[in-house]
Amino acid sequence: MRNPDAISRDSLSGKDLPQIAAALLDRLRARGPRVHCITNTVAQNFTANVLLAAGCVPSMTLSAEEIAAFVAGADALLVNLGTFDRERREATEIAVTTATQNNVPWVLDPVFIDRTPPRAAFARVLVARAPKLVRLNRAEFAELAGGDPTPAVLAAYARDKKTVIGLSGETDLVSDGERLATIANGHPLMTKVTAMGCAASALAAACLGVEQDAWRATASALVIIGVAGELAAAKAEGPGSFAVAIIDALHNLDGQTLIARARVT
Repeated sequence: MRNPDAISRDSLSGKDLPQIAAALLDRLRARGPRVHCITNTVAQNFTANVLLAAGCVPSMTLSAEEIAAFVAGADALLVNLGTFDRERREATEIAVTTATQNNVPWVLDPVFIDRTPPRAAFARVLVARAPKLVRLNRAEFAELAGGDPTPAVLAAYARDKKTVIGLSGETDLVSDGERLATIANGHPLMTKVTAMGCAASALAAACLGVEQDAWRATASALVIIGVAGELAAAKAEGPGSFAVAIIDALHNLDGQTLIARARVT
């Protein structure tokens, strides 16, 4: 396996990403980055368990009195808009300001912004505050950017906002405006377990905590969770057992398996 650090950062394809993802998985386990998660009430427990299974440390407080200290000491921040209540909005304002002041990379997951205008408006304000990654689905991107998520539109939006776009779907796309990765890993059962996308965003934040290149970090996280989903589905009998199996699959995943199963272009 080639040294992922020796692979050009200017590569326009994803052909080297399996090796990069395998190396990143090792770094997650070696360094145990802490990710502070502002996420929705449904997602908190599952998100924490996904991070723990990958060798990371979750923290979840929303308290206005202490969230600044938690974020300042974290390796990455996740802002998920799935529960758009006053407490989370206030916590987000403090957390993003703190992350910016302390150079903590942060991820925006603008959940359901296609459902209500206030949520969409707040997401646009947050995008202007320079998240390293915006991870979302096709409907959410269309609402945020005002256009269908074709590769060209994704690239233009990423360049304009100076961020990385991680688009989830049957095939995931990751663009930083110059490079594009297409990731075909995953399984339909992943859509049957609540908070799976939220947890994927948290894992991407964790990868940002150990990898400065946000495109590499995002694509690697989606490869890791996609391969884990495939391994879990092979053992699961349905959504319930799958939700447990993917935690085990993440915990047991090794670089060799990741490289062998990654489907990336």
